[in-house]
Amino acid sequence: MNRTRVLFLAIVGIALLIVIAAAITRNNGGAGPGEATATAAPLPKGTVRVTLASSNTKKVWLDQVVKGFNAARQKTAAGNAIVVEVSHVTSGASLNAILGGTLQPVAWSPGDPSWVEQANTAWAREHGNRPLASQTCPATIFAPLGFAMWRPMAEALGWPDKPIGWDTMVALAADPDGWASRGRPEWGRFTFGHTHPAYANSGLLSMTTFVYGIAGKQDTLTVADVYAPQVKEAMQLLEQNTAKYGREAPAILDLMARQGTSYLHAAAVPEAEAVRFNVERGAELSFPLAFIFPAAGTIWADHPYCVLDNAPWVTPEQAEAAGIFRSYLLAREQQEMAIDSYLRPLDRSIPLHAPLDLAHGTDPRVSSATVPALPSPNADISAAVIDLFKITKRKATIYVAIDVSGSMSGAKIQSARTATAEFLRRLDPEDRVGALIFGDRVTELQDPQRTGDVGEGLSQRVLSLTSGGSTALYEAVCQASRALEDQRRADRAAGDARLYGVILLSDGRDTAGKVTENQMFATCLPANAETDGIKLFSIAFGSDADKEVLGRMASVTGGRLYTADPASISDVYLSISAEQ
Repeated sequence: MNRTRVLFLAIVGIALLIVIAAAITRNNGGAGPGEATATAAPLPKGTVRVTLASSNTKKVWLDQVVKGFNAARQKTAAGNAIVVEVSHVTSGASLNAILGGTLQPVAWSPGDPSWVEQANTAWAREHGNRPLASQTCPATIFAPLGFAMWRPMAEALGWPDKPIGWDTMVALAADPDGWASRGRPEWGRFTFGHTHPAYANSGLLSMTTFVYGIAGKQDTLTVADVYAPQVKEAMQLLEQNTAKYGREAPAILDLMARQGTSYLHAAAVPEAEAVRFNVERGAELSFPLAFIFPAAGTIWADHPYCVLDNAPWVTPEQAEAAGIFRSYLLAREQQEMAIDSYLRPLDRSIPLHAPLDLAHGTDPRVSSATVPALPSPNADISAAVIDLFKITKRKATIYVAIDVSGSMSGAKIQSARTATAEFLRRLDPEDRVGALIFGDRVTELQDPQRTGDVGEGLSQRVLSLTSGGSTALYEAVCQASRALEDQRRADRAAGDARLYGVILLSDGRDTAGKVTENQMFATCLPANAETDGIKLFSIAFGSDADKEVLGRMASVTGGRLYTADPASISDVYLSISAEQ
């Protein structure tokens, strides 16, 4: 073989390895729904691809398992090598994306069987009574739900030896004396957060365990149990004292890490996330977190694995390959690895060890024998829990500020118009909404009013926006923040407890405003985030946006910075919907 031919074959081999490696690692950073399908690169001949959409909680574990499986080069009966690609998603958003056709994985692993039931029911309704997955979806691991609380506060409640339940959380949240009732007046009023049950697995399961705990049940719930007066009253007390919602549990814990003990005292999250923050971000935390199992029982979320073999985009060989990966996932060696990723193996004979121990914030003595395993909610219970949450949750007052400068022309303004109008239509009728636009100057479209009265008209105005001129960014932030602060003062005087948020969408830097950057931070935004203050959610729209300043705005208010482009702006607005 001559030297030229050897060099040619070597180049071809390296190219093939690069293609395989890119396919294996794509989306491991948390791609949004649909991205894996839209950007998947072709694989070499003789390879079958299994795309897996998996809930975020088991990201670390699954990334390791997928890496090991792909390295083993397992094959289908036809002799084709299997390559698994995993994207990490939220359960609710991935459910909607799969049913809507924008996410088309071969396999799906949400956080709980309740999502599978919803998917199969909805799919069968539209596809001749055929479920999305023809076979039972087996559990993969356990990720129990509970409370993450700053350790000194948890110890003041008696953790880890004294039972602590949802009734404790409700009583503490509703007590005007707050922590003074527990002998710690220096901590002030108790503040709590949880994810939105319509968007997040942790939110749905946490609110379901809440209903179980308040109803005093450990067996199957009924819809009547959910709407029972004592349950509604207790949820009303909790929600009116809940300071933070969200789409993902890690984002709430991240806020606790950044803002410290003065912001949130506890949040409803999976055990895995609380332990992970202690291990991976302990140096940033004011105190370690303690994970509290709800005393009356919790949902031991078991993260089912479904092969979507009835979906038209899944071939029989892909379904076979997904089944082979499922067997690998459930083998003892991979189950033992789960502990290192803060998850509990299905096989209870596997002994727990660090980091699932008291030193890292959780009690390894707890099992389903000591804290009962509550049944997962079916579709009817899920719908009722979400409905009760929406009835009782704190309403929001929101001000949307949209950049309409010349750089927003074309696809940017088109997608911004559509996504903003969709967001406005998702708001509760009892929320309040206002909006302004900014280019050379700031123009108010609507002062904050009841969404049921002005939402549709405002949506129509947004859909007709045009772009042009410079960017009065800082002036727009000040005008929106001052308008909301006026509303907040009036609401406080009237005894109306609301959440307040400014949504700021911009693709550039301040070029035309009458307000300087220093003036804005000094006079329009708080020096420190307040639990019940105005939160600013910045959307950096495109690569030219001033992410540094937009990020600082969000940080000082306890809000969040999002990055978006015309393809992802709708999903960003969906995340902000979960915050409010």
